[in-house]
Amino acid sequence: MIRYSRYLMPTTKETPSDAEVVSHRLMLRAGLLRKVASGIYNYMPAGLRVLRKVERILREEMDRAGAQEVLMPAVVPSELWKESGRWDAYGKELLRFKDRADREFCLGPTHEEVITDLVRREVRSYRQLPLTLYQIQDKFRDEIRPRFGLMRGREFFMKDAYSFDADEDGAAESYRKMYGAYCRIFRRMGLDFRAVEADTGNIGGSSSHEFMVIADSGEDAIVSCSSCAYGANVEKAECSPAEAATSPMGTGTAKEGAPRKVSTPGRRTIEEVSAFLAIDPATLIKTLLFETSVGDVAVLVSGPHEVNEVKVRNRLGAEWVRLAGEERVRELTGAPSGFAGPVGLSVRTIADHSVRGIRSGATGANEKDAHLVDVVPGRDFAPEEYVDLRMVRDGDACPRCGAPLRFSRGIEVGHVFRLGTKYSEAMRAVYLDESGKERVSVMGCYGIGVGRTAAAAIEQNHDDDGIVWPISIAPFEVAVIPVNVKHADLASAAERIAAELDTRGVEVFLDDREERPGIKFKDADLTGIPVRITLGEKNVAAGFGEIRDRKTGETLRIPLAELANAAIALVERKKAECAP
Repeated sequence: MIRYSRYLMPTTKETPSDAEVVSHRLMLRAGLLRKVASGIYNYMPAGLRVLRKVERILREEMDRAGAQEVLMPAVVPSELWKESGRWDAYGKELLRFKDRADREFCLGPTHEEVITDLVRREVRSYRQLPLTLYQIQDKFRDEIRPRFGLMRGREFFMKDAYSFDADEDGAAESYRKMYGAYCRIFRRMGLDFRAVEADTGNIGGSSSHEFMVIADSGEDAIVSCSSCAYGANVEKAECSPAEAATSPMGTGTAKEGAPRKVSTPGRRTIEEVSAFLAIDPATLIKTLLFETSVGDVAVLVSGPHEVNEVKVRNRLGAEWVRLAGEERVRELTGAPSGFAGPVGLSVRTIADHSVRGIRSGATGANEKDAHLVDVVPGRDFAPEEYVDLRMVRDGDACPRCGAPLRFSRGIEVGHVFRLGTKYSEAMRAVYLDESGKERVSVMGCYGIGVGRTAAAAIEQNHDDDGIVWPISIAPFEVAVIPVNVKHADLASAAERIAAELDTRGVEVFLDDREERPGIKFKDADLTGIPVRITLGEKNVAAGFGEIRDRKTGETLRIPLAELANAAIALVERKKAECAP
């Protein structure tokens, strides 16, 4: 049993001006966090209890999936990162420094290199595989603009796991186990989540899934099917090639002969050109020039659509892509931005499926204040290939079943990757197979942000009065509130009930402060303790107390002798709601 009078949980009515999202505001107001520096926080006692509960669920499910816990150093020598090739590629988020001997180190934002080094030293035989190792550790990423409290901090707790297998089939099985473990983890935390296909980013690998907590305040847009289980973030969401053949842009009649050049003075945007030419924007062929690590590339997409740079990068196998600047566009096309087109363009060109269905279109003429009309793809220009290169839109057909896609917002709390041999090959993490031949381990990695998950739970579970914790990660399960601790009968009843609950294994928070009832009730709602027992003078005199469900607001008047049992029953019902 914890007594509020002896507990450091300084609630406040005021919210610092830099707290932009609900979770940040409520964690500060509820006394769970205190800021030390930008993106760096003290975890107060109640806040740390929440993190420890998240960690306990993580450990139980990792262990259940056969993973083994290790602890790696936060400070990592540069040599390991240079072996993988990420020392220079990772960017300024990697906090680099030198020790007194002038040796380079970094604060680990992730630990692929360290775990690969550990395994290559200790695992030599196929008999030691498969192997999955995990840790829960403090990490640091030097975010350019830390914000949103624990959502995008610089120092944070993460559970990161890494699997090593003898072959791709084994790696797929390890991935499946971790995927299942993640689903159980977030169900146990009482979260409404979705696993969506995602880009692998700078971690690398062949495929990945993000685990998104559904919340209107989420930074990430996610796409899901209205009928089947398909889901993806907007960077990864696929567009069905069949749409080009059935879309309105496929109507019309192809014009014979060469395209015609028309003057379009000052018209360079899709809206301006389509209005000036009195044509459907869907028949415009938009040409965007990109500079990439593999050379200049022109990307074609129909007028209403936007190019997805992640898809472009992945299709080209490029390390980076960026839109060409005004000067480079002039060098490549001979015209300013807004007048580029594929006809006669001597740049490598790839096109989105949406362009294939245009039978007679318009495009830039590679000349200032001019466009071409009656342009026919395949006749007047020939892209290297037609592939999915655009951003998906609300209502597009699902690439799996054809039903409409819908958009929602999500908060990324976990990410699983099939890494393949990116790190094990670069760092020579090899083993001997049954015939004694040396082979490279196949890897996977799996991360969950501990504090970020707690913050996401608040974003999904709050009301005007404060936090509404799922019971599995709440700092306490039951709050016992005598409205007047100076009243002997109330104080005695509160002590007795709190002690009984504590003895029976319930996490009890006894508000024994000499404060007004309204302050106690507001603090109980603010901190989000799932079950509240209130003992008032009139009720106790009549042999009753009140029990209130924080989530539903339902309040019941219960005989004092039955209060503990009623509270335990409500706690158990709430725990059942968080069953995996």
